[in-house]
Parts: sequence; C-alpha cells; structure tokens
Amino acid sequence: MLGDIFDRFEAIIPGFVLGIIFTLVIANVVSYQNALETGSPIIEINSSNISLSEKISSVLTGYDSSPERLSPSDRIKEDQIFVYNDRVVIYIDNPEWARFTDTNSMDPLLDDTANAIEIVPKSSEEIKVGDIISYESEYASGTFIHRVVKTGSDENGWYCTAKGDNNPTDDPGRIRFNQIKRVLVAVIY
Repeated sequence: MLGDIFDRFEAIIPGFVLGIIFTLVIANVVSYQNALETGSPIIEINSSNISLSEKISSVLTGYDSSPERLSPSDRIKEDQIFVYNDRVVIYIDNPEWARFTDTNSMDPLLDDTANAIEIVPKSSEEIKVGDIISYESEYASGTFIHRVVKTGSDENGWYCTAKGDNNPTDDPGRIRFNQIKRVLVAVIY
C-alpha cells in the first residue's frame, strides 16, 4: 500500500515541478512586460537597441545582451596549440610561468590555486585594452596583475590604466610601459 502511494507521487512530482517552473517563467515575462510598459523596468538592461524578446530572454536566462566587454588579445593562435593524449604543447616565444596570491582582485578569473603563462611584451603597441598585465605600481610594493581598461598618450608618452576585475575602481595612476613586466596569455586551473 505504501509502495502504491510512492509510485503515484513519483508520477506526479515531475509534472508538479514543471508546472511551477512554467508559472514562474510566465510570471517573470508578464512582470517584465508590464514594467517595460510603465517605464519602470525590474532589471536594468544596458542596451536600448535590443528587442523585447531579447530583453525577456535576458530576464529568463540571466544573460545580459549588452555589448561584449573587451577580452585579452588573441596572442596564441590555434596552429600553435597541439593536444595529445599525454601532453599539451603550446609554441610561444619567451614564456614565463606565473602564480598568484589570494587578493580576490581578479576573482573569479585568477586565484592562488591557478597557474598561468605570461610573455614579456616588446613594445607598448602590443598592450591593448582587455589584456591582463603584470606590473609594478608607483603607489604600492609588489607586482599587480590587473586588466588594462584604457590606453593613451600624454606629455610623458604612452600609458595605460588597469583595474582588478573584482575591484570597484581603477588602480591609481598611469602605468608606463617600463612598469609592465608581462602579459597573461594562458590560465591553467
């Protein structure tokens, strides 16, 4: 008898769960559409050039369809990477191994358990917005590994500014090319 009851629940539970999910999806779509019509969206979308279906999709999936953020430069091409059953070979000029301290500034990309490969840049022209650089700051001791958020030129020549992905503000000061020690090209977890 007890087995029959469990069998019935086993048949009902998937339908019940799907019903709840469907109800939540419809409620979110209706709430979002109402919010758009009244001019007070429940979630701020960074781009006004997307359709209502894309906005609804972003609410349902959690995906923000705003313009892509700049990623690091593609320094290692596919024809430089060889994957075998017992090893991976990557052909890179002057690679250097790197490890990190647990500062949380580049979470979730980098943490103290990650290993990485970096290269020494030859000129400032190689440094692009989106690259992750290792540099020595004029404002604190140690080496910082942060993402380039701006490049420019002033009376002292080329510079960039950097920011930890998990930090609320840019790093202080302008970073000159002679302060940059390496550029991150691979992260190995």
